[in-house]
Amino acid sequence: MKKRSFTEKVVKAGLLLVIAGVVVWAFAAGSFQLMIDRPGDLIYLLLQHLQLVGLSALLAVAAAVPAGIIVTRERFRKLQWIATNFANLGQTIPSLAILALVMSYLGIGYQTAVFALWINSLLPILRNTIAGLENVSPSILDAGKGMGMSPGQIFWKLELPNASYAILAGIRTSIVINVGTATLAFLIGGGGLGDFIFTGISLYDTGIMLAGALPVMVLAVIIDFVLGKLERVVIPKGLQRNLETL
Repeated sequence: MKKRSFTEKVVKAGLLLVIAGVVVWAFAAGSFQLMIDRPGDLIYLLLQHLQLVGLSALLAVAAAVPAGIIVTRERFRKLQWIATNFANLGQTIPSLAILALVMSYLGIGYQTAVFALWINSLLPILRNTIAGLENVSPSILDAGKGMGMSPGQIFWKLELPNASYAILAGIRTSIVINVGTATLAFLIGGGGLGDFIFTGISLYDTGIMLAGALPVMVLAVIIDFVLGKLERVVIPKGLQRNLETL
């Protein structure tokens, strides 16, 4: 436990140093002045970015969590290979290729970007849902059966609470990854903070590029922090204590 705490502190310190370095770089490049001069544009693009990430995440959770639950039931286990490999497409195919493929069928715009991000979000959530449910201790399930619980009661009161840590970790990972991936939505007219990033790249202007990259980085850190706190609220207290002792 002490060793893990020390490692976590070192990693956090390293991340803070990286963030501080990027902030200094952005300040020297004039990014903060650009944000001050164009606050309306920054807020507009930030809201677009949040909409892209939020909607794609909600759709991914709505699809991947139920799918993970279904394929862990005995009668549907044969479908697990199909579901997992479908979700694999979002990770094995490069993000730009996914955008190009989706754009060729759905055209350009916000809806196409959300669909591409949805595909990209599925795998971490699906895999963690399956892993969480399959790794629930058989002794816990046997105890529930011994107490006369129905299959539904066993699932809602034993399986799902004990798998909640893994499921939420998958959702957290998926959303944080999508914060960065959503910058590519600009390339197909989906909006978001990628507007500043790719405009800066095309104009060879580091200040404009960092005016988009810095908010993306800060947004990812904030979302990860908030979801981490949410885990402590949702995960049962007893399970939290067990995890802390590992």
